[in-house]
Amino acid sequence: MAKFNAEEAENFEDIEKQFAVKAVHQMETYWKLLSLIKGSKLTLTKYDDEIYDTLLADFPEFKDSQVAAVLNEDDMKSKEGKERWRNFCEKFKHIEDYNFGTLLRTHSNEEYGEHNTMFSLRIQFYAIEIVRNRSGQNDWICKK
Repeated sequence: MAKFNAEEAENFEDIEKQFAVKAVHQMETYWKLLSLIKGSKLTLTKYDDEIYDTLLADFPEFKDSQVAAVLNEDDMKSKEGKERWRNFCEKFKHIEDYNFGTLLRTHSNEEYGEHNTMFSLRIQFYAIEIVRNRSGQNDWICKK
């Protein structure tokens, strides 16, 4: 059996649509949750402490929670950024769908929208949203 080569794989429109539907559903579910419960009171996974501690060890700049407030997509997706995040993400293979695509707000003080949303891996979403929640950056959503 031949090995799968992602570089040569076809894009199947139906599969891409299914991924998009799942990502939008996750985004809507998370927003509804934040509308009901202050982010500072929310636990996203049973691994929140591990994700948080690993993020701060691998990305010490996130000790300043304002780094999570405004994300620089270009930095995250630069060659160096991709390598740092890849190393971080691979530590979480034990979390279901850790590498599934999802939507992440670039600014914590704004709702999801065309200019405030980027594509990320689920574990990146967890890591950044855990920092935002623990620092109270998402509490405004529940108060709204």
